Amino acid sequence: MDRLTTVRQRVLTAVFITVVVLCSFVWRAECQTASSPPTTPCSAHSVCDSCVKNTKCLWCFTNNTCTEYPVTWLLPPPSLCKLSQARWGMCWVNFEALIIAMAVVGGTIIISAAVCCCCCCRGCCFCKRRQSGPDRDEERFARRREEIRQRADERKMERKARHDEICKKYGLIGDSDHPYSKFENE
Repeated sequence: MDRLTTVRQRVLTAVFITVVVLCSFVWRAECQTASSPPTTPCSAHSVCDSCVKNTKCLWCFTNNTCTEYPVTWLLPPPSLCKLSQARWGMCWVNFEALIIAMAVVGGTIIISAAVCCCCCCRGCCFCKRRQSGPDRDEERFARRREEIRQRADERKMERKARHDEICKKYGLIGDSDHPYSKFENE
């Protein structure tokens, strides 16, 4: 298996795992939002677990209060609660960690997609270099094979010369300058 196929398999595996993980997070979020919202206002909650069950509420560990999530802002403003102290959806995940994790996952997806497109379209330098001709290993093996073949031919010629010499010595080759050749013809 060549390196390009291995790289493609790793990229596709990483993309598949990322998609599965993201889908599971989305599915969990949908499951939590599908429950009926409590009729109590956010300020009535005094514990993080009961506060974050309502998707409209935000828990802040700085002052241990449950406030209504500001829907006009994507992230809660610092005047309401610091990102590292804000909780929404789950008490164990703060916004700061969520942003970092999503940035890493998003960056991984973008890089994986770029590598996949690059290698699939044969647009990257690695793919072009691989197509241009045989690599160094193949050239080295071809040179070595040729050297071995030449040495084998030389040994074969030496064996043939020794064989012919022995045949001459014992008169097995009809040679006119051999001293016993005249007896063979008579």
